[in-house]
Amino acid sequence: MTPTLLSQHTPLSPVAWAIPRVDFALRLALYPAPDRRAVVDGAWWPCSRNAAAELPPLIAAVDQRLGRTILRIGVYRDAWQHIPRRIPARGRQVRVGWFRHSDPRVITLVFATGEPIALLLIPPDTAAGTAEAALKLTAQDTTGLATDDILILASLPPDPAIHATSRAGTTDSPARWENEGGSVIAQKASTSDTPASAPA
Repeated sequence: MTPTLLSQHTPLSPVAWAIPRVDFALRLALYPAPDRRAVVDGAWWPCSRNAAAELPPLIAAVDQRLGRTILRIGVYRDAWQHIPRRIPARGRQVRVGWFRHSDPRVITLVFATGEPIALLLIPPDTAAGTAEAALKLTAQDTTGLATDDILILASLPPDPAIHATSRAGTTDSPARWENEGGSVIAQKASTSDTPASAPA
């Protein structure tokens, strides 16, 4: 049976949000209540680490699923290759920013309206059974669980491609990207390390 695809402009009804959303063909899971308070709002299992190839279908799928328009995407720099600055999408250019002071296991999607959402990034080389279990888990309510808890429950191993981890207690705002003027943290450190000039 072929699933019915929603039109780009078809709004989702409240009833539609009552159904967990796991699409194994798109390798994408979204929790049915996007305004909840949780560390992630779903999961994504890309086929590769090529951001230029993987992000366009993700943008199209999430736009259609949520009936919202993605304007920006935030990724962890060392988790990806070939990161473009902009990605053409329907009627717009989606800006892509990267961080080195955020959780490497999460990708952030910022919309024209509403709160951003965070997706758990399942490494591309993860075994199918393990990845599908993670997709199913993140389509449920994970409120109160940390990212590490979700990884343990889904039996996801550490990602060997990512050697750096996020700094404890450090997060970058989605509005300030490292590739657009430098890290806020780096700028603050630079300012504090610069001695004040002596009065003339």
